[in-house]
Amino acid sequence: MNRDLLRDLYAAVCAALLVLTAVLVGTAIQHRNGSLRVGWPPLLASWDPHVGPGTPAAVVVAAVVVVYGPSLALRLPWRPLLLAVWAAGMAWTWSLALVDGWHRGIAEQLTTKNEYLRAVGRFHDIPAALRDFTGHILIGSPDNWGAHVAGHPPGATLTFVLLDRVGLGGGGWAGTWCITVGTTAAVAVLIAVRALADESLARRAAPFLVLAPAAVWVGTSADGYFAAVAAWAVTLLALAVRGFRPGPYGFCSGLLFGLTVYLSYGLTLMAVVAGAVLLLGSARRPLLFAVAGFVVVPVLFTVSGFAWWEGYRVLVTRYYQGAGGVRPYGYWVWANLACTVLIVGPATVAGLRRAVTRLRRRGEGRVDLRLCLLVLGALLALLLADLSGMSKAETERIWLPFAVWLLPACAFLTGVRGWLIGQAVLALLLNHLLLTGW
Repeated sequence: MNRDLLRDLYAAVCAALLVLTAVLVGTAIQHRNGSLRVGWPPLLASWDPHVGPGTPAAVVVAAVVVVYGPSLALRLPWRPLLLAVWAAGMAWTWSLALVDGWHRGIAEQLTTKNEYLRAVGRFHDIPAALRDFTGHILIGSPDNWGAHVAGHPPGATLTFVLLDRVGLGGGGWAGTWCITVGTTAAVAVLIAVRALADESLARRAAPFLVLAPAAVWVGTSADGYFAAVAAWAVTLLALAVRGFRPGPYGFCSGLLFGLTVYLSYGLTLMAVVAGAVLLLGSARRPLLFAVAGFVVVPVLFTVSGFAWWEGYRVLVTRYYQGAGGVRPYGYWVWANLACTVLIVGPATVAGLRRAVTRLRRRGEGRVDLRLCLLVLGALLALLLADLSGMSKAETERIWLPFAVWLLPACAFLTGVRGWLIGQAVLALLLNHLLLTGW
């Protein structure tokens, strides 16, 4: 066994020990005073070993990707590869979601009391709902919003309102939307890696983007959809700054970044990833188009009566009125990282170790360094979110938009099939041993 692989395994073992510590310490705290407000620390889940309709498909998809994924990723032409990644990612995510069955795994996920679909009926008059939105955030306010509606700008809820308006109402369509859109994030990341670094690195990362444990929460949570919007915003910016149609791509990137921050307040930190992209780009003119596109969404919402900055100010108060005011920062500031290990898997931990090593040595090749900067920019954004204290628990879904940008670090690994098996086994265990909140 070579030294690099041994160090990779050490990193994966250390990550596993972090998860084990978070489980043991978290369980003790939860049993003592219930302050963590989760059933199976550090995840919002409960112990519930089970199998379901999606179990055979999940096992088959995992086996096919492990056996054929690495070679196909190297042989397929680029565009068919992107379609194959999306199709395989869809198959993996759908099969994992269906382990819990259609109703429990998909159709009911976004219909519970704290979810977005409960508020759809209150948006008959969209401008009026936007004008009054902030007034219903606090727990003591009349007809206060459920936790997820209150905890996000109205762009998140409006997505499901508009789906309902076009005849795609209800939990089944909402879950289908989140999975279908959410799985495109892998395609966006591959395109960005190719544009900013190198096609061979993108191809080596492809199987890991398909078989990510994060798929457990992409199917079905709205944050999977948020992750895809943010990913395409970054990717279009990457294409623009690398000289591919800088005007149209730059403007569309700005539009999507504007939408991103009206889907989730915390995704303002995607600016860190955007900063890494700009650093790696060769053109600055697209930034002007991106800024022009970005202002469109805030202007539309502000003119309609919703002030983002005011909504966030009130949300901070609401956050501490609820579970956020009870959950201990001293536990979650490190246990959140254990959640991250579970969504990106041991392979990504090992890949990040290699990325840090390459960046420190600066002698592994220019394209390698470019990929290192991209994934470490995403890691920095995630760490800033952690330190903010505004994401105590539930980060297995909340941080999906950052996590998808950590997965390309797996391109640096050797022994690819072994790492893919580790990724698949982790996802299968999570979905079959636990009943997750999403």
